[in-house]
Amino acid sequence: MLDAKVTPYIKPLLKPLIKTLDKKGITPNQITLTGFLIGLFAVPFIILNWWNLALGCIVLNRVFDGIDGELARYQQSRSSAGGFLDICLDFLFYASIPLAFGIANSAEWGMPAAVLLATFIGTGSSFLAFAIAAEKFHIDRPQFANKSFYYMQGLTEGTETIVVFLAFCIWPAYFPVLAYIFSAACAITVVTRVAGGFFTLQRVESGDTNTHSKDADSGIQTKSRPGDSAPKRPETGETEN
Repeated sequence: MLDAKVTPYIKPLLKPLIKTLDKKGITPNQITLTGFLIGLFAVPFIILNWWNLALGCIVLNRVFDGIDGELARYQQSRSSAGGFLDICLDFLFYASIPLAFGIANSAEWGMPAAVLLATFIGTGSSFLAFAIAAEKFHIDRPQFANKSFYYMQGLTEGTETIVVFLAFCIWPAYFPVLAYIFSAACAITVVTRVAGGFFTLQRVESGDTNTHSKDADSGIQTKSRPGDSAPKRPETGETEN
C-alpha cells in the first residue's frame, strides 16, 4: 500500500551511492546476494534476543534491496535473471524473520509465527500467480513500470512488512499481538488480490477490449486483450511481499 508513495522519495537519496558502486565495478547481483546474507544474520540475532543487531541487519537488507535495482538501471544491466534472483531471496528473507521468532520462543511465539508464515505464503503466491497471467495478457502496471514482475498492490507490501519487522525487534514482548494483527492484514491482501485478479482475468479472457479498471485494493489496471502486442518493459531486480 505504501510502496508506490515511498519509492519516489528513496531513489534520489541513493544516486550518489549508485555512482560510487558503479565506479568500483560492483554488479547488481552482488548487491542482491550481499543484502540477503546480511539479512540472514538477523535470524541468529533474534534467536539470541540480540534485538538491536537484528534490527540493524533488517534495515541493511532493505537498503541493499533498494540499491540493486537502481544500480541495474544505472548500468543498463537489467535482466530477468537478476529479477528472479532478487524476488527469490526477498521471499526467503521475509520468511526467515517470523521463523526466527518462532524458534526463539516456541512456547509463546511459535503459533503466531506459524500463522504469519501461512499468510506470507498467501500474499506471495497470489502475487506470483497473477504476475504470470499479467505477463501473458500484457496487463499494464503503471505504478511500478520498472519492476521485473507484475507488481500487484495490496494492503501489505514491502514497506509495511519491514515496518512490522522493525516493530518486532523494538517491542519483542508484543510479537504475538503484532504478528496476529499483521497476519489479518495479510489475509485481507490475499482476499483482495485473489478476487481482483480473478475478475480482472475473467474480463480480459472474455474479450472485453474496453476494460480499463483499477481495483482500489489490489492496484490492478487493465487495458489490453489476448493477442495484443506486448509493450517493452525494463527489467530490474525489485520485488515486494
